[in-house]
Amino acid sequence: MTRSLRVAIVGAGPAGIYAGNILSRQVAALRQAQEPAASDVAIDLFESLPAPYGLIRYGVAPDHPRIKGIVNSLHEMLDAGTIRLIGNVEVGRDITVDELRERYDAVVFATGALRDAPLDIPGIELPGSYGAADVVAWYDGHPDVSREWPLEAEQIAVIGNGNVALDVARVLAKHPKDLLSTDVPANVVAGLESSPVTDVHVFGRRGPTHVKFTPIELRELGEVPDVDVIVYDDDFERAADDPHAEQLFASNNQVKVMTRTLNGWRKPAGHEYTASRRLHLHFLHAPVEVLGTDRVEGVRFERTRPVGDGTVEGTGEFVDVPVQAVYRAVGYASSPVAGVPFDERRAVIPNDGGRVTDAAGAPIPGVYATGWIKRGPVGLIGHTKGDALETITNLLADASAGALPAPSVSAGADGDEVFELLEARGIRFTTWTGWLGLDAHERGLGEAWEPADAAHAGVVRERVKVVPRDEQVEISRDVALALS
Repeated sequence: MTRSLRVAIVGAGPAGIYAGNILSRQVAALRQAQEPAASDVAIDLFESLPAPYGLIRYGVAPDHPRIKGIVNSLHEMLDAGTIRLIGNVEVGRDITVDELRERYDAVVFATGALRDAPLDIPGIELPGSYGAADVVAWYDGHPDVSREWPLEAEQIAVIGNGNVALDVARVLAKHPKDLLSTDVPANVVAGLESSPVTDVHVFGRRGPTHVKFTPIELRELGEVPDVDVIVYDDDFERAADDPHAEQLFASNNQVKVMTRTLNGWRKPAGHEYTASRRLHLHFLHAPVEVLGTDRVEGVRFERTRPVGDGTVEGTGEFVDVPVQAVYRAVGYASSPVAGVPFDERRAVIPNDGGRVTDAAGAPIPGVYATGWIKRGPVGLIGHTKGDALETITNLLADASAGALPAPSVSAGADGDEVFELLEARGIRFTTWTGWLGLDAHERGLGEAWEPADAAHAGVVRERVKVVPRDEQVEISRDVALALS
């Protein structure tokens, strides 16, 4: 057996938690089989926010309880006691990457993708034009964004044909009383109640068979109370001659389900829509310019046509759609971490199987990546688990080969040296015990919530999310101190 390993994981979203859990289980299995990788492992999970779970807490729409159910399994992994959570610590600012490498055999970066991918068209910077990641952070109660959001538009355009685009469109179109059963923060409810929105338009470059939605996300649109979903026959007719769409429909059950759902929303000419709000789905529209002088007044699109291989080309036909706000939901992008190589073009940490590489393509001993920062912001939870497995398998192979540099700074009694360092710098870090206290506090706010009027009677709130960072930290640290 070799010596015990100390591993730091940066990022407490699904990617980081899965990596820690896989590492803990693999080391336990190796120890049981008496394989020479490590006699034991100590895992510290660093998170810049006071609370864990990353995009599951701050990037999934509040009315997605099925997806948020992933939190239950993540909770079990952290509650097992094999991973130590150190929250409210910004790696690269509060503690440097070099300082982590001095204290741990390996550092795994799982920092995800938190900013919007750019949409490079004229007018995109006009007032009234926003990134989807920003509004998602607002309605999910991210502590580092403004409590206020400018909801002044009656007509809104959402550009993108993925699940995030649908999330944004659905939340903006939804009546706020129908969000009250979720963990939506009070300031978000107040903001949405002031919204004058009547129409939300979602635009995609490709045809209805090539959307990136999932069937559940799409079907949920038709279940939003007092919101009509509107599709346009012209879009379907333009897509009808696409042989690639026919192949997809014949071979992909998911495409079949979504096609049936979309076709179910087609109505005969003259159909009367009766809901107070409308959500429009447009296909074969490529954005070319955001219109306006002092602020957003509309979006110009070029109509596209399928070319038979799953892509589209422009037709030279342009349409202008009047709107007062635009949200781009064309993907996420990762941000660099100070002290770690970063590929600006691909917006990832360069790596080979999770082993972070330098400018020459050589692995940097003891530095790894997993999740979206490793491969880009694509794929679902299953891909995240696969990423973590590959990265951790390579980390343990390096440990077995003696390729990990030994820490130069002692961990101290019970591994408390890193806590002493943070305390000396005045960093008010949070812990798993503190999160349990904050979690209980939010649930208590939900239990104590009372409807303001008869329209909200009967609503049961599981929790009300605490938004301010200082308040989260104070609650977490008070609980941890009381139990210490």
